[in-house]
Amino acid sequence: MKLLEIKCSKRDAVGKKDSRKLRRQGSVPCVLYGGDGNIHFTAPENDFRHLVYSPSVYLLKLDIGGEVYDAILQDIQFHPVTDRVLHMDFYQVYEDKPVSIDIPVQLNGVPEGVKQGGKLALEARRLKVRSLPGNLPDILHVDVTGIGLGKSIKVGELGFDGLEMLDSPNLVVASVKLTRASRGMTPEEEEAEAEAEAAAEGEGEGEKPEGEGQEEASGDAGAES
Repeated sequence: MKLLEIKCSKRDAVGKKDSRKLRRQGSVPCVLYGGDGNIHFTAPENDFRHLVYSPSVYLLKLDIGGEVYDAILQDIQFHPVTDRVLHMDFYQVYEDKPVSIDIPVQLNGVPEGVKQGGKLALEARRLKVRSLPGNLPDILHVDVTGIGLGKSIKVGELGFDGLEMLDSPNLVVASVKLTRASRGMTPEEEEAEAEAEAAAEGEGEGEKPEGEGQEEASGDAGAES
């Protein structure tokens, strides 16, 4: 797992007013929990850019006032309009204690089903695993070469050394979907099927029976009055 070191400052004052002041100064209010007690701290927003805007998972070394803590990111709160980072939660980890974390999935290989005209789909971009921090990988590499046309690979079929998979064994990780080409359809048949689907959708929409719209309009008018 990638390592990222961040120098932080311990917060003495905690509260909304202090948090707003820190954000105006370009810093992010943070909290570290999982140890003997919660530790409130802050660090410049720019120092977190590799952590926040990356699909990779990092093991962090947080230097908070001279004390170094091993941690992983647990949660980020973003501003709903500006998307700026408002707050970050970190969880302290120990070499001898397992930790649960979501790891990105990367598909490797060309499936047999794709060679037959199917389309590969990544169904689960991240999977939750449990392991000692030293065994955590950056990425979960999943071999998809054996997936046939219309088939899939599930969590229960995967195995990684030193990792316990926490998602449901029936969760689909990747699949090869059927396409018109894989069903051996000619271009003319594809066009005819597309036209039939469009016609069916048009019939499904239909027009409202006469008078139905008037009833709804009168009902709305009565509600407004």
